[in-house]
Amino acid sequence: MADEAKARGNAAFSSGDFTSAIRHFTEAIALAPTNHVLFSNRSAAHASLHHYADALSDAEKTVELKPDWPKGYSRLGAAHLGLNQLQEAVAAYNKGLEIDPSNEALKSGLADAQASASRSRAAPSTPNPFGDAFKGPEMWTKLTADPLTRGFLQQPDFVNMMQEIQKNPSNLNLFLKDQRVMQSLGVLLNVKFRPPAGDDAEVPESDMGQTPRKEPEVEKKREPEPEPEPEFTEEKEKKERKQKAKKEKELGTAAYKKRDFETAIQHYSTAMEIDDEDISYITNRAAVYLETGKYDECIKDCDKAVERGRELRSDYKMVARALTRKGTALTKLAKCSKDYEPAIEAFQKALTENRNAETLKKLNEAERAKKEWEQKEYFDPKIGDEEREKGNEFFKEQKYPDAIKHYTEAIKRNPKDPKAYSNRAACYTKLGAMPEGLKDAEKCIELDPTFSKGYSRKAAVEFFLKEYDNAMETYQEGLKHDPSNQELLDGVRRCVQQINKANRGDLTPEELKERQAKGMQDPEIQNILTDPVMRQVLSDLQENPSAAQKHMQNPMIMNKIQKLISAGIVQMK
Repeated sequence: MADEAKARGNAAFSSGDFTSAIRHFTEAIALAPTNHVLFSNRSAAHASLHHYADALSDAEKTVELKPDWPKGYSRLGAAHLGLNQLQEAVAAYNKGLEIDPSNEALKSGLADAQASASRSRAAPSTPNPFGDAFKGPEMWTKLTADPLTRGFLQQPDFVNMMQEIQKNPSNLNLFLKDQRVMQSLGVLLNVKFRPPAGDDAEVPESDMGQTPRKEPEVEKKREPEPEPEPEFTEEKEKKERKQKAKKEKELGTAAYKKRDFETAIQHYSTAMEIDDEDISYITNRAAVYLETGKYDECIKDCDKAVERGRELRSDYKMVARALTRKGTALTKLAKCSKDYEPAIEAFQKALTENRNAETLKKLNEAERAKKEWEQKEYFDPKIGDEEREKGNEFFKEQKYPDAIKHYTEAIKRNPKDPKAYSNRAACYTKLGAMPEGLKDAEKCIELDPTFSKGYSRKAAVEFFLKEYDNAMETYQEGLKHDPSNQELLDGVRRCVQQINKANRGDLTPEELKERQAKGMQDPEIQNILTDPVMRQVLSDLQENPSAAQKHMQNPMIMNKIQKLISAGIVQMK
C-alpha cells in the first residue's frame, strides 16, 4: 500500500501537481515511516513549491535515515540553497560528493551554491534605483500573474536570484545579463523590453532514418553597436570568430541532414574550438553521437554543455535540452544494464530547468521501463505459491487482513495466478470491501475464463449487493464451463428465489423501498424508464390489458419488464 501511494505521488510529481504529490508521499510515509526515499521525494515536491523550510525538514530526515545515500545530500543542499543558506548548501553538497565523487547532480548543485555565494560576497553596496520594484510579496504576485514570467518560478536558480535581489536590491546589477531577470524587471515596472535577437536553429534529437527538424536554439543578447575604432579591433575579431563558428555549425547541420555523421562531428568540433561561448555546438555534437549509438560520448558532451552553460548563464532551455539528451542516452544504455535511475534523474533535473511535454514523456517511459524490469526481476511463481498457501492458513483462522497481505505478495510474485486473485476476492468480501472483491473476481475470470471459483466469487458480491439479475447471469456464465458445479447451481437457486419473491409481490415494504432506491440509481433501469416504447408498455399494463398481452409476447420487452420487477419498480399481482 505504501508503494501504491508512492507511485501515485511520483505520477503527480511528474505531471507538475506538486501539492497532490506531497499528499500521496505523506500517505506513504504514514505506512512506511522508515523509508528514506519517501522523505526524499516529498522534499523534492516541497522544493518545487518553494516551501524550502519543509523541504529542509524532509531532507534532514532523509539523511538521518540513510546517511550513506548521495541523493539525500542533494535534497539537503537544494533546500539550504532555496533558503539562501549558502554555506550550509555548499557543506551538504560536499558531504554528498565525499560519498559519490562522480555524482553529477551533486556537482551541479555545488556549482550553483558556490556561484550564489560568490555573487553574494561581490554584491555592491550602492543602492539600486529599481529596488522598490522588488520589495514585499507584491513582487511574487506580479510575476505569478504574468504569463511571460510565471514559468520562471518553477526554476530554482531564478527563484534564488530573485530572493537575492529582494534581500539586497543592489544585487540586481549582478543579474542584468539574465534574460529572465530583464523580463521580470519589465513586468514589475510595467515596461516592455525589446527581446534579444535569435540565432540559427540547432540540430534536434531524432531517430535513425528520420529527417531531423529544426528547433529553436538559445536566444542571444544583441551585441551593442561598436564605436568607430581602427579596422582590426578586439571586438571586430570576436565578431568574425563567432561568424566563422556559426558557418562551421551550418556545415555540420547540412552534413547531419545528409546523414554524413563523421563530417558533421568534425564541423561541430571546429565550431567548439573557435567559439567556446555557445553551448549549442556541444549539444549538436551530442545529438550526432546519440544518433550513431556512441552513448558514452553523447553523455560526456551533455555534461560539458551543462557545466559550460552554467558558467555562461546560458538560456535555461539549452541546459534542459542537454540534460534531456543525456537522459535519452542513459535510457539507451539502461536497456542492457537495466539501471534506469540515472536516466530518470537526468530527466527530472531537465524538468526543473524547463518543463516541456517531450521531456516529461521520456521521463514517464523511463519510469515505466524501470517498473516493468523490477516486476520481471521480482517474478517467482514458486514463492508466489508459498505466499498463497500462507494466505490460506490465515484465511482459515479468519485473519483476513493478514491473508490479504500474503495474497498480495503472491500476486506480485506471479501476476498470472487466478487463484491468488480469487482468494483475495474472498477476503475482501468477508471484510465488506465489495468493490475490491468484485475487481479481483473479474481479474480472476479474465486470467482463466474456465475457473469456476472466479464466477462464484463475482456472483457472491453481486448477490450481496442485491443485484440478483446480474448475479444470475454470472452464475449461469460459470455453469457454461462447469455445468455440474454445486456452488454455482446453489447460487442460481438463491437468485431465482429472490427474483420470484419480487414477481409474486412478496417483498416487505422495507425490501421494496430498498430495491426501488437501488434500482433508480441503475443506469439500465433509468434507460428503460425513459424509453418512449417502454413508457407506453407500462401505461398499457395499467389501462389496456389486451395491448399489454401483445407486448408481453416480445422477448426484449418481457426482459425489460422483468428487470423492472426485480428492481421493485413494477409489481405484479
